[in-house]
Amino acid sequence: MDPAIPRVKNKNPAPIQISAEQLLREAVERQDVAFVPPKVSIADLEELHEFQGRKRKGFEDAIRRNRLAMGHWMRYGQWELEQKEYARARSVFERAVDVDPKYIPLWLKYIECEMKTRNINHARNLFDRAITFLPRVDKLWYKYVYMEEMLENITGCRQIFERWLKWQPDEVAWMSYIRLERRYHENERARGIFERFVIVHPDVVNWLRWARFEEECGNAANVRAVYMAAMDALGHEFLTEKFFIAFAKFEIRQKEYERARTIFKYAIDFMPRSKSAELYKEYTHFEKQYGEQSGIESIVFDKRRLAYETELKENPYDYDVWLDLIRLEEKTGNFERIREMYEQAIAKVPESKEKRGWSRYIYIWLNYVLFEEIDANEVERARNVYLQCLKLIPHKNFTFAKLWIMYAMFELRQQNIDAARKTLGRALGMCPKPKLFRSYIEYEDSIKQFDRCRIIYEKWILYDPEACAPWLGYANLENKLGDTDRARALFELAVAQPVLETPELVWKAYIDFEFEEMEYEKARSLYERLLENAPHVKVWISFANFEIAHLEDDDEDPPNDDTASPTAVVRARKVFEAAMTSLRQQGLKEERIVLLEAWKQFESLHGTEETRKDVERQTPQMVTKRRRLENGLFEEYLDYLFPDTSVDQGDKMRMLLEKSRQWKEEMAKKQETVN
Repeated sequence: MDPAIPRVKNKNPAPIQISAEQLLREAVERQDVAFVPPKVSIADLEELHEFQGRKRKGFEDAIRRNRLAMGHWMRYGQWELEQKEYARARSVFERAVDVDPKYIPLWLKYIECEMKTRNINHARNLFDRAITFLPRVDKLWYKYVYMEEMLENITGCRQIFERWLKWQPDEVAWMSYIRLERRYHENERARGIFERFVIVHPDVVNWLRWARFEEECGNAANVRAVYMAAMDALGHEFLTEKFFIAFAKFEIRQKEYERARTIFKYAIDFMPRSKSAELYKEYTHFEKQYGEQSGIESIVFDKRRLAYETELKENPYDYDVWLDLIRLEEKTGNFERIREMYEQAIAKVPESKEKRGWSRYIYIWLNYVLFEEIDANEVERARNVYLQCLKLIPHKNFTFAKLWIMYAMFELRQQNIDAARKTLGRALGMCPKPKLFRSYIEYEDSIKQFDRCRIIYEKWILYDPEACAPWLGYANLENKLGDTDRARALFELAVAQPVLETPELVWKAYIDFEFEEMEYEKARSLYERLLENAPHVKVWISFANFEIAHLEDDDEDPPNDDTASPTAVVRARKVFEAAMTSLRQQGLKEERIVLLEAWKQFESLHGTEETRKDVERQTPQMVTKRRRLENGLFEEYLDYLFPDTSVDQGDKMRMLLEKSRQWKEEMAKKQETVN
């Protein structure tokens, strides 16, 4: 901030009174042609001055109502800037910064205004304040550097970057600094930044960036030094195949083929096979181009193939090894050899009669059909593989829904819609599963065959009436189609079922449906019915939230947007009172405490001081009690003593002590009367 301009401390200062003559005199002195057009009278200036006063008063009133709304502040400052009242605009922005110094758009707007008016030093001061207060906001640093570079103050840019790097920002900031030095051909400075960069962020990617930079500079010795330093710094644990591939490709570009071969062999020796697939691929490609032995590729494949075959001899039912061997053969591109491997693998039918023993085996079939369809482009072969697999699986004991769905989608891709439907229908007839029902419905819904969707939903409900998914899906379908009566009837049938897996989901969906339809009375009736069957504390709390969340036709209008309707507040409070009575009658203490917490939160938002005190009076007291265990010993436990415990539960000992105290007081009074 410019020291010549004092910082505004008063949040709501009185407007500055300036006469029209003084305003005109100042405009003429600074020769403001845009402000003082020709043939402007004093009356016009007075009218303008009055308009500006009203405008400022409007801004001040808006800020006074909601001083945390930064949009008002920024519009106020922008308007003062348009009036060329720079001191006023700066004062407004300073007041806004005092209100919320963490609001980044405000800083950017303030700085932008100073830059537009070419107050560069003011902008620098603001940038310094912003990055000092918010050093983790990268956007402020980028804007600061961009401004200095536009002003061709490269030394200042470096100073800003150095200040920024002390906070150890992410990789993007470091690379921006490096790109700045490279734009001005300061390669030595960029090299020094890279040396610090890889210490703070020692990732393989950053070492590769440094090596690429050195290669662009044309110094091969430095590139090798970077790669070797990376290997020493990272160690084998953090080196990746991408690093070795880049190192080897650099040596290939330098025509150092022996060096590249040594790097490939070194990487293959210590890297695990699961993380070096791309490395093997690049090494094979390298040997094809520059290798002296034409059989290097076949040797590598034969070595791996022999290892797989050895494992399969020990355990021919290890399907993971079969999949690895098949993938190895797929890399050769020999379709006949690949089909032979698939046939050998699927011939090893699991001996287990449980689905768990078939899970890995079925993946071989799935890979087989995908190979025939996609790689070999043999549609008929793929169809035959599907049919053979479906014949093999014992569907009466278990099945695989994924296989049926993939076969149906395969027929759809071949534009055989009837075959796809027959496949899914056959699957539902032989082995109905929720996943099959769901996939069939999604397919029919995607082609807008809603009548078929209804039929499938009905079959699903007949198959498993206790499941909630078909009831909810069917009702949502009818609601989506606009048939609310059918949707409501389905919900009624669902909640009327004697047994459901998760009835709470059905009730919640039913209530949400009525709420969205604005049938509040029906939703209230559903809550009452649900409470008759399951008077749970969460249901009571949800009921109270429902009452406060909507506004009915005969409700009073809320005082403002932030408060609820008084009528809705009364309805919700009645729900809380009824809930407390019900839980007290059931003797549920933990649930009453949960309800009290929700009630207190409700009263803190919508209640009065009196209602809050009423709720506080119901807070229980925690007491320690003893109870006898089965082994004859006693243990202490914590219990809750509510203010109305003696009335509801009849604590005999407490009542006896209370009556004894009353009798003693009466006898003392009688004795005093006799004396």
